[in-house]
Amino acid sequence: MKLQRLWAISRKEFRQISRDPRSLGLAFGLPLTLLIIFGYALSLDVDRVPLAVWDQCQDTVSRNLISLFQGSRYFSVSYRVTRYDEIDKLLESRKAMAALVIPSDFSRRVERGAKAKAQFILDGSDANTATIALGYAESIALGYSQSLTFKWLKMSGQTPKNALIDMKARVWYNDDLESKNFIVPGIMAVILMLIAALLIPLSVAREWETGTMEQLISTPIKGSELVLGKLFPYFCIGMIDVCMAILVGRYVFLVPLRGSLALLLVTAALYLTGGLSLGLCLSIVTKSQLAASQAALLLSFLPAFMLSGFISPISQMPPVIKFITCLFPARYFVTILKGIYMKGIGISELSFEISMLSLYTFCLLTLCIKKFQKRLI
Repeated sequence: MKLQRLWAISRKEFRQISRDPRSLGLAFGLPLTLLIIFGYALSLDVDRVPLAVWDQCQDTVSRNLISLFQGSRYFSVSYRVTRYDEIDKLLESRKAMAALVIPSDFSRRVERGAKAKAQFILDGSDANTATIALGYAESIALGYSQSLTFKWLKMSGQTPKNALIDMKARVWYNDDLESKNFIVPGIMAVILMLIAALLIPLSVAREWETGTMEQLISTPIKGSELVLGKLFPYFCIGMIDVCMAILVGRYVFLVPLRGSLALLLVTAALYLTGGLSLGLCLSIVTKSQLAASQAALLLSFLPAFMLSGFISPISQMPPVIKFITCLFPARYFVTILKGIYMKGIGISELSFEISMLSLYTFCLLTLCIKKFQKRLI
């Protein structure tokens, strides 16, 4: 392998990219746009849930319960209603996502020390939000129930007993449970696969379609030199996008980086090289821009988005899908990103994921070189 010939191929590719505004837009504009959109728009946090309230009791006890919902950052008392059909209309139009109904005998039952019932209605069309909101509502109701119980016991002359279990909850790695702390790092895996799915397959397949690839093959250049020369410019673009994502995440979204920056860059380089090698292999096999880009989207971008644990945890997937996720490098890279960003762990804890990324990259890079050697004969 001669570095002079390798650099000649890379220089040619750099010039071709710089002269194509569409490639520059895909290389830098689209990743930045995706990062901003996902960072601001995609949020799994559930707060300020619009709540409709029907208070049939209208006294201090019921108002105190409502004030707990109003004072919580998870709910916003947006509507006051007097009939069930009003609740139905609000939930149907999604103006409200939940409703609290307090019966007329609520206060009387509390004062007698009897079990007082209240109804909490949820819009189940959004199952994730409904489940989380239900947990918040149950927590508020439990806390209010305990305070009323202690108050009633004191008023009746009894000494309240301490609870047998006093559980103190503490969240590690993401104290405020902000979804941006794992969405912003996770989008890095999607951005890198986007480059692999769009840029390099189109570039190489275009050479097959225009006939310039035959000219390259007719030269003394070796397959390894051609592969690495083609990969290097897009590798540089991808690493620039990685640095851009790190800076935007740190200074725009204020996402902390608790682990090693060097380890993050090394693993990102491994992941990017594997993705680019896949795109290059597809362009060699298909020799068509349309077929190469569609195949690359199917095998790289979509798995990075759906099967990596970026959106939904892999532990919640069916066993067959769990096995399929093991075939895609995005699964391992997203685990690495979360470990470095949120937990600050190092090579020893991520050795399996790094090994799998290395194996994936080595196999695909070797396959690319073999494919080009066949075309050079």
